[in-house]
Amino acid sequence: MRTDQDLATDTTPVAAPAVAWSLVVPLKPLALAKSRLAGAADDGLRPRLALAFAQDTVAAALACPVVRDVVVVTDDPRAAAELAALGARIVPDAPAAGLNAALSHGVRTVRAVRPSAAVAALNADLPALRTAELERTLAAASVFTRAFLTDAAAIGTTLLCARPGAELRPAFGGPSRRAHLASGAAEILLTGVDSVRQDVDTGDDLAAALVLGVGPRTAERLTAGARAGEDRRAAEGH
Repeated sequence: MRTDQDLATDTTPVAAPAVAWSLVVPLKPLALAKSRLAGAADDGLRPRLALAFAQDTVAAALACPVVRDVVVVTDDPRAAAELAALGARIVPDAPAAGLNAALSHGVRTVRAVRPSAAVAALNADLPALRTAELERTLAAASVFTRAFLTDAAAIGTTLLCARPGAELRPAFGGPSRRAHLASGAAEILLTGVDSVRQDVDTGDDLAAALVLGVGPRTAERLTAGARAGEDRRAAEGH
């Protein structure tokens, strides 16, 4: 059981040198990903969009000056190959027990090599992610033992961080903002980091990401999907 003192340890700013982060990005098999986009993308497009989201997310993260490396936890062979080509380290989802187990496994993998690593869990579906906004968010997180950023809906979580020596203790899924607050993590209260908050689960989320401006792979995939849809309708005589 965590005491009030334990909670204060997480939420009280700490004086510490600059942090270089290892990001852990979980990605389920592409065939199972983004089922809630059914209204905006067909069965053929959804896996391709899920991969494009992850590619744009990982590319933006790897470009961030305070990110040391990115570890992607996935069992999908195509995603593994594409994301490794960007420079991510791929770790199989050995626990195969859901999102939080995958994240904990990724953190253990990182800290098996570098026990003092600062680690952060980052969603794989941030296609509008801006490197500068991620850098600002990680800088804000670095003064807390554990900290998180809520999503655009202020219900879930898109980023959870733990400084060296602290457990990540992920509680993603559903109302994870509430769960991470209850765990004692500090909420990162920043404006102007919308791209780090805007994950994409639904058609409305995708529309919001498009307003922010999605990365090149997502834009290309959406254009190709729209073209394919037009060709299909033309072939059907519509």
